[in-house]
Amino acid sequence: MKEVKKTVTQFDVAREAGVTRSMVSYVLTGSTERSVAPETRKKILDAIDKLGYRPNKAAQALQQG
Repeated sequence: MKEVKKTVTQFDVAREAGVTRSMVSYVLTGSTERSVAPETRKKILDAIDKLGYRPNKAAQALQQG
């Protein structure tokens, strides 16, 4: 039986890092709108690596219009 891989979302990364989804978004986009503490940024980046998060290009295209 073929194993189905679940797509890792920003919500999954946020849960793993113990932060909000918006904080994950700030780190991913490099937003200067809000500052992110270096230790929080590291937790998020570590969670991204651990879970293998990859941005969804189709969702990004929809958001950008």
